[in-house]
Amino acid sequence: MTAPAPNRNTLWADAVADELATAGVDAVCVCPGSRSTPLTVAVDAHDDLTVYSHLDERSAAFFALGRGKRTGKPTAVVTTSGTATANLHPAVMEANQARVPLLVLTADRPPELRDSGANQTVDQQQLYGDAVRHYRDLPEPEADARKLRSLRTGVCRAVGEATGSNPGPVHLNFPFRKPLEPVDVPGDVPETFAEDHPLAAEGRAGSPFVDVAHATARPSDEVLAQLADAASAAERGLLVAGPEDGGLSAGAASALADATGFPLLADPLSDLRFGPHVADAPVVGGYDGLLAGDADAPKPDFVVRFGASPTSKPLRKYLAASDARQVVVDPAGGWREAEFTASDLVVADPDETARVLAERVERAGDEDWTTQWLDREARYWETVSAFDPDALLEGEIASVVAADAPDPATVFVSNSMPVRDVDRFAEPHEDDLTVLGNRGASGIDGVVSSALGAGSATDDPLVLLTGDLAYYHDSNGLLALERCGVDATVVLVNNDGGGIFHMLPIKAFDPPFTGQFKTPHGLDFEPTGDTYDLEFARAESVDGFRAAYRDSVGAAGTQVIEVATDAEASHRERERLESLVADV
Repeated sequence: MTAPAPNRNTLWADAVADELATAGVDAVCVCPGSRSTPLTVAVDAHDDLTVYSHLDERSAAFFALGRGKRTGKPTAVVTTSGTATANLHPAVMEANQARVPLLVLTADRPPELRDSGANQTVDQQQLYGDAVRHYRDLPEPEADARKLRSLRTGVCRAVGEATGSNPGPVHLNFPFRKPLEPVDVPGDVPETFAEDHPLAAEGRAGSPFVDVAHATARPSDEVLAQLADAASAAERGLLVAGPEDGGLSAGAASALADATGFPLLADPLSDLRFGPHVADAPVVGGYDGLLAGDADAPKPDFVVRFGASPTSKPLRKYLAASDARQVVVDPAGGWREAEFTASDLVVADPDETARVLAERVERAGDEDWTTQWLDREARYWETVSAFDPDALLEGEIASVVAADAPDPATVFVSNSMPVRDVDRFAEPHEDDLTVLGNRGASGIDGVVSSALGAGSATDDPLVLLTGDLAYYHDSNGLLALERCGVDATVVLVNNDGGGIFHMLPIKAFDPPFTGQFKTPHGLDFEPTGDTYDLEFARAESVDGFRAAYRDSVGAAGTQVIEVATDAEASHRERERLESLVADV
């Protein structure tokens, strides 16, 4: 038996750290604070937990979110009480919407101080509302065997809730009273407590106290037969892969595409647009530009959809106008189809559904349909490649980022225009790119931190494609470069304001367009190089950017490559491309 804990808070926090590690958590983001001292000391001392120190709670939560996106496992965040807990809320919202596992561990004042006006005491009960999969206010620490078993059970259940068929954030609230440090408190933990209550004190010796097992949901034979019949009878079928939460593998998607003969329209965040499977599978990536430029494109008669709603608005509208039978496969039974034209919801594991369905389909569709899609796809990318390749515009930058990324690489893409430009200008290819983005709530806050969190989880080179407002909004996140040991290539597209608003009708109303929507800031970002000890460079041409980008992804350390663009000119480029591909 180990030596008794010096006090009840240490006993409690050590049990939390043990159960996190044995339940599969390997990393914790910690923010400095007094009330969370027991948890911080415990996770910092645990050999199986990597601790990432953050000064900013919001950045810490988004870092944990990004790491969860990359690994599929929850990273925990530890904060003190008070407003620190509120700063986690944006990342909790994103994790909820995007189905990313995340553990939020907030320290709290003792219950009697709630609603008392005590310093740094706020109502932390159900703080994140229904944005979390599970919430629990833990009992106060005590050397009581039943309570300690309850604590261990609660931590294991929390990890299980965060990683189920509907993964997402979980909130555990820990009230602590002083002393918070691991000082000896005579009589707090009896000398014989571990000997008298070994299960409570020691747990299950390397195994989680409660091993939560998740079953893979497979459609019934009746549903599979119906889907196989419908797919076999379809003349013009489509497979659509939206932003993914780890549910559909390239192998299963390729098998279904091969069995049905249907084109696979792959969102850049689906994890299916790039990779070795592209050599053989009928992957289509040019649909956004093709459909934006051709309102009369031939419509499908049967569609199977995986993942979240596609990034591409032209694709969403095209599917809504098709009058086709649309089958949405969702493991959590959620509704992620905001046009409300889907006809079937199959609550099942996407990978299992695709694999089994591929075995049952009898290919009988119109082969000309798929050939037409692939021919138009090839001509689309020919048009894009010949489309003013020397213009330093945003679409060209996105194209280079995807085409020249290392193999393998993690590419994190910001919201607003960067993700839309990757969707329209990034051609499918065989390199192994993991492309990620915060498309749950689609905010620009926390993009830098999320990218660095994703980068911390892999040895692959990390690329971040971001806009100026997102870079500015989360510049605190750059502290993680040094504090958390992450290197990155940051492509900073600076169009001096909110470029996406050029796509909206408000553009025709100025004022207030420039002052209240585009909001030009005139900021010089070069000083961030000195502030955060990174290399900062500016590219003045496409060739210059390509050279700087290739140098950066092959170099150690972090480089920010700023590319100044004209938002209005870039938007006109997108419109002109639409007109050119209308006849493709």
